[in-house]
Amino acid sequence: MPPAAPLDPKQDHADAPRTPLVLASASPRRRDLLARIGVVPDAVAPADIDETPQRSERPRAHAVRLAAEKARAAAALRPDAVILAGDTVVGLGARILPKAEDEATARQCLTLLSGRRHRVFSAIAVITPDGHLREALSETVVRFKRLTPAEIDAYIASGEWHGKAGGYAIQGSAEGFCAWLAGSHSGVVGLPLYEARRLLLAAGVRLA
Repeated sequence: MPPAAPLDPKQDHADAPRTPLVLASASPRRRDLLARIGVVPDAVAPADIDETPQRSERPRAHAVRLAAEKARAAAALRPDAVILAGDTVVGLGARILPKAEDEATARQCLTLLSGRRHRVFSAIAVITPDGHLREALSETVVRFKRLTPAEIDAYIASGEWHGKAGGYAIQGSAEGFCAWLAGSHSGVVGLPLYEARRLLLAAGVRLA
């Protein structure tokens, strides 16, 4: 009888059961961004948490806290999975600009951002089944051109602002308002890919 072939550790690793990945967000743009780095979540489980800023909470801390809270909420429902959660906050100085849910809020945000620099904080949190929390944050500086009333009216009419932090979506026509950007474009869209890839690899998620 011929001797048994030696075990191939690479093959053994490939046959190992894969831990499912759950995205704690209903955002289609986050799923699209993940696809760019070869990641397709096994499930989507939006986290239902209170996103109200705490008293005196600054934009950076707000983004980090919400991402972690979303990840923990999803992990409680799917303790068997790797959880990826994120949150994006637009800050104007110490002020947290809201997610625009109506035209008046969107118009107020655009008026405040017109001709000024602001910061976009995009935080991500990854929790593995052993309870280990990994966190990362991207900070991007964006400067808008001075917007005319007609430009604001047209953007409001487009509806692209709905549900978006700071009242705009840079992946749409609002990119034409951006005079310059320093940082992560994907972070402004909603998920910083460099940071996401790093955390997912550290959590043992296999990328395509």
